[in-house]
Amino acid sequence: MEKILLVEDDSLIASGLVYAFEQEGYRILHCKSVKEARDTIEKDKFDLAILDMQLPDGSGFDVRENLENTAIIFLTVVDDEGNIVRAFESGADDYVTKPFRLRELLARVKRTLSIHKGYKKQSPYLYIDNVTIDTSAGKVFKGEKLIELTALEYRLLLVFALNKGQMLTRNQIIENIWDSTGNFVEDNTLTVYIKRLREKLGDDIRIETVRGIGYRVD
Repeated sequence: MEKILLVEDDSLIASGLVYAFEQEGYRILHCKSVKEARDTIEKDKFDLAILDMQLPDGSGFDVRENLENTAIIFLTVVDDEGNIVRAFESGADDYVTKPFRLRELLARVKRTLSIHKGYKKQSPYLYIDNVTIDTSAGKVFKGEKLIELTALEYRLLLVFALNKGQMLTRNQIIENIWDSTGNFVEDNTLTVYIKRLREKLGDDIRIETVRGIGYRVD
């Protein structure tokens, strides 16, 4: 049974979510504050955490810092591009604004857990030419040199590593690293992150541009 941590200070929302997720067969624990969540995380491990962005004693980001190897979905009333980008930069898997539709949230949870299961079944090491990705530690190496990547750059590289030799459209890539709709992504945002990866990894990885369609890494 997959275990979910829900950190939400609105009792009405929380009670509805707890009931719905239990009906779907998940084990879910509810916390109302950063402190309560941190105490719970010390005693237990979770497959996924649903974190309210605004809490009485802090934010979902404060809880995120204490979670390792856990899928993350942020809940918030703040539909702001800056916060959305910050959430994904911190390693979030999805970002859902309130009010939300319960069935949609359940679908997003199922999708996120499925993706993480797929990662766990892989060998902890993925290779692209001279680049090594240690998925268990979330680290990337050129030869023996550690390369510092942002969370979003790392996830983009991971998408390429898991789809070596396949042509990926821009939409396919965005669906794997951001919210599935990609509504907040400007046209050039993905291009910027591709450029950053090329600059940091140099000739050790060849990201081929398929003009007008997407990218491929062999």
